[in-house]
Amino acid sequence: MPVRPSLSFRLASLLGLLLGLAPLAEPATPAVAARYDLIVYGATPGGLACAVRAAREGLAVLVVSPHSHLGGLLANGLSTMDTLYNGARSPLYDELRAAIHDHYRTTYGADSEQYRYSLPGNPKTKFEAHVVERLITGMFEREKNITLVRRFHPVAVARTGALLESVTFRALGGPDGFTVAGFAFADCSYEGDLAAVAGVPYRVGRESREEFGEEHAGRIFMTHAQWPPPAHVDPAYIADYRRLNLVHYQRWYDIIRPASTGAADGTVQAYNLRTVITNDPANRLPAEKPAGYDREALLRRLQTDINWSTSIPKVGQPNRKAYLNLPEIVGAQRDYPEGDWAVRQRIWEEHAFATRALLYFMQNDPSVPEATRAGWREWGLPRDEFADNGHLPYEIYVREARRIDGRARFTEHDARLAPGLRRAPIHRDAITITEWFLDSHACTPERVEGSMYEGELLLNHITFPGQVSYRTLLPEGLDNLLVPVCASSSHIGWGAIRLEPTWMSLAEAAAHATVLGLRSGAPPARIDPDRLVRLLAERGAMVSFFNDVEVDPREPWWAAVQYLGTQGFFGSYEADPLDAVTEPVAAAWAVAAAEWVRGQPVDPNERARHLLAAEQSGGPPVTTERFLAMLSEAFAAASVGHSIPDLKHRVPLAPDIRLNRGNACRLIYAAGN
Repeated sequence: MPVRPSLSFRLASLLGLLLGLAPLAEPATPAVAARYDLIVYGATPGGLACAVRAAREGLAVLVVSPHSHLGGLLANGLSTMDTLYNGARSPLYDELRAAIHDHYRTTYGADSEQYRYSLPGNPKTKFEAHVVERLITGMFEREKNITLVRRFHPVAVARTGALLESVTFRALGGPDGFTVAGFAFADCSYEGDLAAVAGVPYRVGRESREEFGEEHAGRIFMTHAQWPPPAHVDPAYIADYRRLNLVHYQRWYDIIRPASTGAADGTVQAYNLRTVITNDPANRLPAEKPAGYDREALLRRLQTDINWSTSIPKVGQPNRKAYLNLPEIVGAQRDYPEGDWAVRQRIWEEHAFATRALLYFMQNDPSVPEATRAGWREWGLPRDEFADNGHLPYEIYVREARRIDGRARFTEHDARLAPGLRRAPIHRDAITITEWFLDSHACTPERVEGSMYEGELLLNHITFPGQVSYRTLLPEGLDNLLVPVCASSSHIGWGAIRLEPTWMSLAEAAAHATVLGLRSGAPPARIDPDRLVRLLAERGAMVSFFNDVEVDPREPWWAAVQYLGTQGFFGSYEADPLDAVTEPVAAAWAVAAAEWVRGQPVDPNERARHLLAAEQSGGPPVTTERFLAMLSEAFAAASVGHSIPDLKHRVPLAPDIRLNRGNACRLIYAAGN
């Protein structure tokens, strides 16, 4: 139940009234119910997707945020959707992305510069922080089933065995608080604070190379090599990557050995403020010299490379704006993940000071070429962004904090080609995909000859789209807590997960899992994951990446292809839904379908290797009737009772036509429903 205002607040308010002063603002203690179906901590984009999906499915949802402003990094200067994939991927991510483009189109016109700079038709949608904050806040506030609480954080929980019963939240900077019970809980914060308070196991830092056998784990130095890649790189591997339906960069990085020991440590990658700047004179504030400015200390502290002659910002967002991904203060991030909010505020202030100092330095320091100084003097902080925070982002860019120990773990192997396949490993309980390359910003300021900063890596051209297991959201020991942001991964695997589009997809899936659990009377960790994967595919969420299949639930074979992509029916990223089914593939699919319908425990990766061999063997096409006969024979051999006439009725296809792969998947999928 809500806690009453503190005695000190009530006495101060009374004194103020007696002295004729303006009344104090009410404390932030909210009027919340005693219990909710789902309690979401963190109003990040992941929190948005989780809460809104659950609310639209009829659940009573409480959202608690430690911040006054909603939207996480999207509303704090990120300024772009960090994705290499241009298609739809999950309904609420797609809805937000469309709303951004609609805003600029309807506000300024379809032919406007603003709309053009939002990059319609490009995966890396661009936007202004205050615009996306308004859009996200509106999405939260329009849902009547969502109760929203700002400026509170978790401090205690009550749990019975594997179930969380309630969470106690306390106001930031004050004594007021409340305790609320729930059926399920979702930690959608960047820090994993609710998971930590709940006592689930987690890790901070980097694993050794040996722990999971990851080539790029632990302490590592990398060099930016030439393009095209050096002779020691297999050209077929590069060719496979460049066939992917993704944005590609022409760059290659090599490990420097033996300096890269692969040793574990407790360091996470560096943070910074994603500062927004503008060159619009009507909106630009001058970069003033910050109090305490020390040029030499600044240069020592930044530990960053700036090419003074070519580093003038360029407009990259609507309304003549750009973002700074500097300065990174490498090392300051170490205390953040486990720090309290006072420590985190101190780290924010350190970055804010360095950001203001860097702006002043670039505009005024004699060591910077005059042309560069003149170019930088055209830029300043925008009046219309973060106006109540000195025009700097409210939140620091927490690229990595805690990562839970889940019931599965996403590692480097999950985003690289699997042995014997032309795709990354397959997971039966996949709930979304990754497509960003494995990466990390600097972890320490150390360097060796020819290297970038220690820990810094960008593994494009060896990273392939991966599937994320539902079990990565489920911490060990708790059945009704889902953690879709600080999900279970290694430090290297985290590089492919840590993007807002992926987090939004994971979080929307977490909401669906909660709905399934509530309706079946089971906590989320005990639901049938197969039901969840089917539901996601049928609701237009991408659970399998293919080069030739875009999210389009109007296609009759969409859900079937997506789902069977999690069951090992494809050995590559080519689904070829409109191509004919060949005799060898039809025979292999029929046997696999019988195993799947019967529920045999077959490794989907081994199944995919067998099917890839069948695909590569060629052969004549089959008709619908021929494939149904193959299914009938395979079902009989596996003692699977199934009505082929009923299947014909449910998926009506002409018997004598050449069967395409998409319709074959429809028949298989229907046989299992």
